[in-house]
Amino acid sequence: MKVVVVGASHGGHEAAHEALTRCPDAQVTVYEAGNFVSFMSCGMELFLEDKVTDRDDVRNFKPADLEKFGGKVLTQHEVTGIDTDAKKVTVKNWATGEVLEDSYDKLILSSGVTPATIPVPGADLDNIYLMRGRDWATKIYDKLHDDAVSSVVVVGTGYIGIEAAEVFAKAGKKVTVIDLIDRPLGNYLDAELAEKVRVELEKNGVNLHLGHTVAAFEGDGTLAKVKDDAGQVFDADLAIVAAGVKPNTKYLQGTVDLDQRGWIKTDPYLRTSAKDVYAIGDAILPLFAPAGQPAPIALASTARREARYVIETMTMDKPARSFAGVNGSSALPVFDYNLATTGVNANNAAKMNLEIASSLYEATIRPEFVKEGNPEISVKLIFNPKTHAILGGQVLSKADVTAHANTIALAIKGKMTLEDLAEADFFFQPGYDRQWSVLNLAAQTALGQIPSV
Repeated sequence: MKVVVVGASHGGHEAAHEALTRCPDAQVTVYEAGNFVSFMSCGMELFLEDKVTDRDDVRNFKPADLEKFGGKVLTQHEVTGIDTDAKKVTVKNWATGEVLEDSYDKLILSSGVTPATIPVPGADLDNIYLMRGRDWATKIYDKLHDDAVSSVVVVGTGYIGIEAAEVFAKAGKKVTVIDLIDRPLGNYLDAELAEKVRVELEKNGVNLHLGHTVAAFEGDGTLAKVKDDAGQVFDADLAIVAAGVKPNTKYLQGTVDLDQRGWIKTDPYLRTSAKDVYAIGDAILPLFAPAGQPAPIALASTARREARYVIETMTMDKPARSFAGVNGSSALPVFDYNLATTGVNANNAAKMNLEIASSLYEATIRPEFVKEGNPEISVKLIFNPKTHAILGGQVLSKADVTAHANTIALAIKGKMTLEDLAEADFFFQPGYDRQWSVLNLAAQTALGQIPSV
């Protein structure tokens, strides 16, 4: 079986590895348009802060990791066209200019996304950077250590934007964050937790200019100022644009079905409209399991789960099961805070027209008699108001409580209710937690009970 994989990032790597190790007869070739395989953009903050073993180690794999199993990884090779009838791909070798063809029995598309730019005057000025991939990470690293850069404007309050803001604020730069949304991390956190993040960012010198968009970048060849939609102007030696992503699927137009925004359409088995062509990763809309609807979920963990599933089922005429979907679980440090989220929140529930209820539990992590190392914790639970099925959760604390989000994710997967979580059997040791776990207490609070701490 000849397998061609388009794209060598998280999903592409996982698909190739699974095919090579699960299918003894598989011949696997990975085509990657870039010159560095599998840079881990979710590790960019660690990369920028010199908290990694080596800058070239911030990756999922090296070509040799697949080649030792008999696979081939070809960098600077971009798939520019697909003939689904002849089962062939056209590939441009950017190192030599050569164009070649390759055949496949199974084709896996993992071409990912590209950062969205802002179509406003001055968008082509120097010193306007995107924050994705190794090339941009290297350029940003240089600016981070450039004394000529004193003022930085970050566009976007998602994970990437907040990471950029924190890194440059720690480096002593004057940082302003601009976004139309009215709270930081508003796509991930509900208002109560986002407010704590806002206070933490401002305490650490980050200026949040929210409820506004960028109207123009200004400068004579090089960025000097950023103007918002109300005419306010901010000094900027550098701008980091973290305003979302768009699917990298232009080359697929007319080959497989795409939706209006360019996302690859897949069936419940991650098959595209073309026979023996599958799609995984950030360019598809996987099943968002808690909502029962497809949604864009650009996470490495999601791509790898999809890839594993595809290799498991792609040789079956009728797979035994459809792709189970994902919860969109993620985590982030923000200065002294640690936060994690999974499943449905107020923001995505509104977009999906979901009927939800929610509850917030706040207390110290350990019994009150614990004198030191006993910070507060916030736990937000989202649930179905009729069935009490748990649909999502958010946790935030100055301690590392992020693993609680994994427990909530398992509760969603297991279709647990508030009643189940309220009585779930967790360990107790006062150096770690309370006799009722904070998740027990959060569920009891959601049920309207008065928790016995």
